[in-house]
Amino acid sequence: MIRVVLVDDEELVRVGLRMILEAQPDIEVVGEAGDGEGAAALVRATEADVVLMDIRMPKVDGIRATAEIVAGSPEPRVIMLTTFDLDEHVLDSLRAGASGFLVKDTPRAGLIDAVRVVAAGDALLTPSATRRLLAEFVKTAPRPETRASAVLTPREVDVLVALARGRSNAEIATDLVVSEHTVKTHVGSILAKLGLRDRVQAVIYAFEEGIATLPRRGHSPW
Repeated sequence: MIRVVLVDDEELVRVGLRMILEAQPDIEVVGEAGDGEGAAALVRATEADVVLMDIRMPKVDGIRATAEIVAGSPEPRVIMLTTFDLDEHVLDSLRAGASGFLVKDTPRAGLIDAVRVVAAGDALLTPSATRRLLAEFVKTAPRPETRASAVLTPREVDVLVALARGRSNAEIATDLVVSEHTVKTHVGSILAKLGLRDRVQAVIYAFEEGIATLPRRGHSPW
């Protein structure tokens, strides 16, 4: 059972989310909050797997709350909820440790799938809006001390470039002519070597380091 906490200052939004999610046999809403204040304590108390977190709230916003949740434990996964797909605060949320974001008018099936995806340990990188936002806003952040080229194999760099372009494991496997299992192994190795939490953090890293603009070795850019 996937345990979900809802954090949004609009009660009607929380009611709608609860109705959609609790209609699923594998999802249970175990807590709600109308503000980010105390959200981390609520997540710990309920042992939630996934948090649906509004970005904009009057007291403690979703960015601060997400950072507190992730700092307390890397296990709960946070999905940010935003009204606009190019909300300038989404990037800060991803840097704070969120595993992705959804616009509030996401179709029912998309919401349910997103909860299942992040609960399984993956990240929400499919929406094209995520790639547009990262390309727009990741420009001046401090670079990590260890450059990817110094610690990753050439094939791992290829995979990191593909991740930054929003490619799924299946698509990367096709592009690189390897098995999907091999891609998963490469992704895990990339995250471990660079000390990154998930695919979202890998994408941010790739943009910050300029890796996302590299062509695949021996090929034209996608």
